[in-house]
Amino acid sequence: MKFVSTIVGFVLFVLFFSFALKNTHQVDLHFFLNYELRGPLVLMLLAFFVAGAFLGILAVTPTVFRHRRESSQHKDTIQALQNAAGTATATATGMTAPQPDSVAPRG
Repeated sequence: MKFVSTIVGFVLFVLFFSFALKNTHQVDLHFFLNYELRGPLVLMLLAFFVAGAFLGILAVTPTVFRHRRESSQHKDTIQALQNAAGTATATATGMTAPQPDSVAPRG
């Protein structure tokens, strides 16, 4: 499987490299206030792809942190409920769970 992924990666690299070689002509990018940027098409495409990926990750970051915080709170709640249920069961039966060092070895 590693060999197949290496081959696929190499093929993709060759395709993207040939794309870059074919798109080296200069393009003008016009911004507001008569600001103009001139550069190779492939670099413009790469820059906007990277900027879009960065903005996408930046947009998702608050949601990821909120989910992590909620997950941590849920884990704490589950642990508290399990501890309360274990204490209630042990108190109701009047028994406590045996400790590992209090169990006599067999044999």
